[in-house]
Amino acid sequence: MPPSRESGPEASGVSSSISLVEITEVVGKLLSGKAPGVDEIRPEMLKALDIVGLSWLTRLCNIAWTSGTVPLDWQTGVVVPIFKKGDRRVCANYRSITLLSLPGKVYAKVLERRLRPIVEPQIEEEQCGFRPGRGTMDQLFTLSQIVEGAWEFANPVYMCFVDLEKAYDRVPRDILWEVLWEYGVPGLLLRAIQSLYSRSESCVRILGIKSDSFRVSVGLRQGCALSPLLFVIFMDRVSGRSQGVRRALCVEAGGWCLCYLQMMLFFWRNHMDVSNARWSGLQLSVKRLVCGSAPPSL
Repeated sequence: MPPSRESGPEASGVSSSISLVEITEVVGKLLSGKAPGVDEIRPEMLKALDIVGLSWLTRLCNIAWTSGTVPLDWQTGVVVPIFKKGDRRVCANYRSITLLSLPGKVYAKVLERRLRPIVEPQIEEEQCGFRPGRGTMDQLFTLSQIVEGAWEFANPVYMCFVDLEKAYDRVPRDILWEVLWEYGVPGLLLRAIQSLYSRSESCVRILGIKSDSFRVSVGLRQGCALSPLLFVIFMDRVSGRSQGVRRALCVEAGGWCLCYLQMMLFFWRNHMDVSNARWSGLQLSVKRLVCGSAPPSL
């Protein structure tokens, strides 16, 4: 990774020590009744802290911030499989939730609040996932306007709905760190984010019994406050709109693109452009791949 940079207006704001106000605000917004992580600390315990307890939590987060290291418990997720339907002996018939340490989630939320003002202005307009004031309705409106325009002027528009398979769990972390650097994330903040992944582990809990821990070296942390924003940044890079570092994972499709997290809708003016689209290092969900054109008669 390139050498640390801590200069500039963005760095001066996000490189300061974590304040008691930041911790108090994040703890106050924790939802009660949520399951604890590997350390068995529940949200009600943190919400019940007085000023002394919150000060100690702030001090702990500042130690993590200045040292660039976090406790192993903050990096360990407890995976709980939940049966969906079908044969109970088939792993694919289960979905999983990951329970994380609550103090670690507080720390991650503080980092997310510092990261968002830096990267949000740089994310392309095409991406509406996990962004304030944006959502699926914005994309549906844009899509309807494009289709109506095609009808009005009798211009063909070819569309391809693409969903990346298990994209959240397959984000290459080394590329993600380069992307964050490309977005101008200061060294202290980048190091703090990386510290949550330096010894990332998980264990599986079934009927109250936990398995041995195992290392997790790829993908984003499920249940972490940072993960949605990190995923949006990564997908903005994948969509080919962001330039720099590596293009090991990218879409070279031409035309136009609308994105909602890992789901992308591409537009082209002719079927030859559809055939020429290239997907580098990406695994598409074939079951959810849909192509069509507007007007339908074309």
